[in-house]
Amino acid sequence: MKTIDELQDEVIEEFSDFDDWMDKYQLLIDLGNEQAPLSPEYKTDQNLIDGCQSRVWLQADLVDGKVVFQAESDALIVKGIIALLVKVLSGHTPDEILNADLHFIDEIGLREHLSPTRSNGLLAMVKQIRMYALAFKTKMEEK
Repeated sequence: MKTIDELQDEVIEEFSDFDDWMDKYQLLIDLGNEQAPLSPEYKTDQNLIDGCQSRVWLQADLVDGKVVFQAESDALIVKGIIALLVKVLSGHTPDEILNADLHFIDEIGLREHLSPTRSNGLLAMVKQIRMYALAFKTKMEEK
């Protein structure tokens, strides 16, 4: 299993192949489209992320002490962004997720190339992922 940092490095490398932001947007769209669609039973209001302009559903499950995320959005680029976050963070322990420094977001230039509303949405996604990790961590410590 790769570490969160190794996965971030892979993403940075993938994006560094392109100089043009139109190509990077296309890569994001492709990543979003490659992602398995979210089961309809997870497309609930409860799974919607607050603070996103488009609709983003995030399902989190604890499997063998690791948090597994599934997500989908009805907006192409946003779907790609959440796909990236899932790719980097899914399958790790709550502590690893909470302690992760998500430097890849700035290194691939994502934040500076997103509109302010999308940028806020990105922060909302990261916050929601961390909240799930914290909830699972608390639940595990109670056992």
